[in-house]
Amino acid sequence: MKERVLFSWSGGKDSALALHEVLQSAQYDVAGLLTTVTTEYDRISIHGVRRALLREQAESLGIPIQEVEIPPKTSNEDYEAQWEAALRRWKTREPGFRTVVFGDIFLEDVRAYREKQLARMGLRGIFPLWGKDTRELAGRFQSLGFKAVLVCVDTTLLPPALAGREYDHALIQDLPPGADPCGEKGEFHTFVYDGPIFTRPIPHTRGERVLREGRFMYCDLN
Repeated sequence: MKERVLFSWSGGKDSALALHEVLQSAQYDVAGLLTTVTTEYDRISIHGVRRALLREQAESLGIPIQEVEIPPKTSNEDYEAQWEAALRRWKTREPGFRTVVFGDIFLEDVRAYREKQLARMGLRGIFPLWGKDTRELAGRFQSLGFKAVLVCVDTTLLPPALAGREYDHALIQDLPPGADPCGEKGEFHTFVYDGPIFTRPIPHTRGERVLREGRFMYCDLN
């Protein structure tokens, strides 16, 4: 029998590729998605994608989603409390639940933080993409037929004009030297709108680009 797991879903390419890996596994069954949403903006936290598009993704995936709601500029303590509450609800709902899946690739401090948070609740994390070469992962993402758009760009690391660009081979070629092909160091975030894990593409249009906090260029999707 497969182990039923919860998936930490951001809506971006690393999540999509990690989910693909897990869905291909004979070991795990994805019982649900967990996503942090900023309430005042009604958008996925950090990525800035509208909640309506997040729900379209979940519907196309055919996997239930639980949204962890946080206010803007929430403290880390409040964020952790909301996540812990959500995970405890899953423990109540899913007897035997003990595993959360993440799409992290190589940031040791991020993984250690997640594992420490989970350990407090007697849970564990698994990381299907961990330690893999990010250039190879970018190529695999595209060869599998996934499609994504850059929705947030850190303008201290990348040209702001990349916000709204398709995440394709041309985009990878246009990244400046030192930029990670998967944006693992925070260079950019994406929204995945098609690929082998979806039953249908997610319809969207690319809207205005807005600079936030004097640093992050967002491309709004409608």
